[in-house]
Amino acid sequence: MSTSTDRIGDEPSAKRGSAASPARMSLAAGRGVRQAAIAVLLPLAVIILWQAAGHGGSLFGGVLPTPDRVWKAWVVWAFGPSGGFNAYSGTWLSNLVFSAERVVKGFACAILVGVPVGVMIGWNRVVSGAFDPTVQLLRPIPITAWLPFSIAIFGIQDVGAIFLIALGAFYPIVVNSAQGARDVERNLIRAALMMGASRWTVLRRVVLPASLPAIFTGLRIGLGIAWTAVIVAEMIAVKSGLGYVLWDAYYVGRMDVVIADMISIGVLGLVSDRIIILIEGWVLTWRRLQSFQG
Repeated sequence: MSTSTDRIGDEPSAKRGSAASPARMSLAAGRGVRQAAIAVLLPLAVIILWQAAGHGGSLFGGVLPTPDRVWKAWVVWAFGPSGGFNAYSGTWLSNLVFSAERVVKGFACAILVGVPVGVMIGWNRVVSGAFDPTVQLLRPIPITAWLPFSIAIFGIQDVGAIFLIALGAFYPIVVNSAQGARDVERNLIRAALMMGASRWTVLRRVVLPASLPAIFTGLRIGLGIAWTAVIVAEMIAVKSGLGYVLWDAYYVGRMDVVIADMISIGVLGLVSDRIIILIEGWVLTWRRLQSFQG
């Protein structure tokens, strides 16, 4: 008798749960649409004002082209016939791939070195004393100061650009990883040691997971610097990619291509940052649930 009563009593709650799930999904979808609309609003307003302020297709005496001219230049650059004498026709995708490939390689090198070094700096006092002063000494040196060194060692080739990208992304990754390891709750470490865990196990199972939020913050900052570094490197250290096109277009007075190039770089940076955020949300599911409950 009690079993049937329990079953009957459970049915409404199960129905409520199944009915609430689509409503929750619809609410999340509506929130996503509103956020997307808000994100587009400011750039759209800037474009409208920019276009309205132009006279004869340009501003400031012909220096700055209006958005319609930039759009036409990008269409030719992306979809125009390639293989001719026009370097800004049909070459957008190839240059984009060159730049993205260099960023991926340099950023991967920065992660492989920066995360372990940063975590060890935050975890071990001996490692911190040995490495942290050197990192803080080299960190203020701008990427542009390393250009002569890169060209002298690697020449005009991809390795030099990858080196500069990795160097630029390395510092925010290592600094944030070290801070994340330092900020781990000491009671968690003490509890793990009292339960018989070795220091390696504590590092791998306690310190590293607890440092992940700070590590991902460093990855996002480092990725932004990586896109800055690839443009600087391609202007001088290599002869292809979006940075090379940007400098070459400025040199010949094609400001419409320059602005199209700048927008392309910005979009690529935004997309890559969203990818990092998606990976962070997947890896740190526990943090998102904890914030929601809080």
